[in-house]
Amino acid sequence: MAQKIIAEERIFDEVKKAIVNALGVDAESIKPESILTMDLDAESLDFLDISYNLEQTFGFKMARHFVLEHAEEMFGEGSAIDENGCLPPQAVEMLKLRFNGDRTSLEPGMDMDEVVHLITVDSMAGSVLDILDSLPETCPECGRSSWKTEDGTHILCGSCRADAVYKTGDELVIDWLKQVQEKEHLF
Repeated sequence: MAQKIIAEERIFDEVKKAIVNALGVDAESIKPESILTMDLDAESLDFLDISYNLEQTFGFKMARHFVLEHAEEMFGEGSAIDENGCLPPQAVEMLKLRFNGDRTSLEPGMDMDEVVHLITVDSMAGSVLDILDSLPETCPECGRSSWKTEDGTHILCGSCRADAVYKTGDELVIDWLKQVQEKEHLF
């Protein structure tokens, strides 16, 4: 369900806060197109801090593994990362789909460690939105459709007050990869 309870602007603001908390950068320097590694100097451990902050803010689980790791697990070793640690053509096509065709810098043979340089503030906010959009139509506890938020970030049932339950980021990545396989036949 595409939830309409938490506005995209609020999601972006919370992603910005998480980045400021993790990196200590000035909030004014954070733009939607800012690349976390190159523009904001994020390192691999910083991504864990940012994800943790977002999980605490919204009450869900971000993806623990990147899409390439899930593709390797689902479609076999070498399907998304070759023996040299580089991207084969099908992995490049998959990543272009994942980033809405928005990454022209992706090329077959690219080192997999360079993929982290594709993550922008906007793509991070998109991941948060995807998880929030996995909110079920009705509350699993009472069966009613009365979701609300009292603090602007945690969704709960307005009837029984149960916390919202979402798919995890990893579950959403796996679901997406299955859809890509069915439609695009990349792997």
